[in-house]
Amino acid sequence: MAPLGVVLVVFVAFSLPPYLSLDPEQSRITPPEGVPLYHPLLVAHVLFASVATLACWFQVWPWFRRRFPAAHRRIGRVYVFAGVLPAGVIGFYLGAVTPFGPVARVSGVLLAPLWLICTIVGWRRARQHRFVDHRRWMIRSFALTVSIITNRIWGVVFFLLLSPQLETTFHGDEKLVSWVVAGATAWLGWTLPLLAAQWWLDRHPGRHATRAG
Repeated sequence: MAPLGVVLVVFVAFSLPPYLSLDPEQSRITPPEGVPLYHPLLVAHVLFASVATLACWFQVWPWFRRRFPAAHRRIGRVYVFAGVLPAGVIGFYLGAVTPFGPVARVSGVLLAPLWLICTIVGWRRARQHRFVDHRRWMIRSFALTVSIITNRIWGVVFFLLLSPQLETTFHGDEKLVSWVVAGATAWLGWTLPLLAAQWWLDRHPGRHATRAG
């Protein structure tokens, strides 16, 4: 779990500071024209998503869950109500108005509801004391939470692959390159982690049953 914790902390430490100033000029995403609320909502989304990203580490740490069950429940509430829920609702809007093209837009408006559904169902299962189902749904939620990191990795990969083709395949259209890179990374960023999580759950169905409660 230590390497995962380091990755999450480093990612948040790198991603969050530009948005703390509330200055649109510091944003890593240029707000689309005609959407004045984009940057304020992007700042809020980044803040809430950072809470979810840091909280999820404790939630998937088996030792912490067994040793500190009360803290697990409290941090779980923070993860749900101060992290995923506000970040997901805002993320749906941001996805619908993204400046990165229609392919990324469709991905965004699908990812946000899926993230919300997995998290809400997982929380409800815990409230119902159905802990096996709770953990299965929360593993899916975790996969979608950390998908922002795999998104960035794919972004670097596709940028390196496609940038040399700017003057040939893309006829010098930098905007088209950015849309293709963003569309591919938007989809691969969350579908592959979610599929990997489901594969892991299917491979270890009894592992959660023995740790329920």
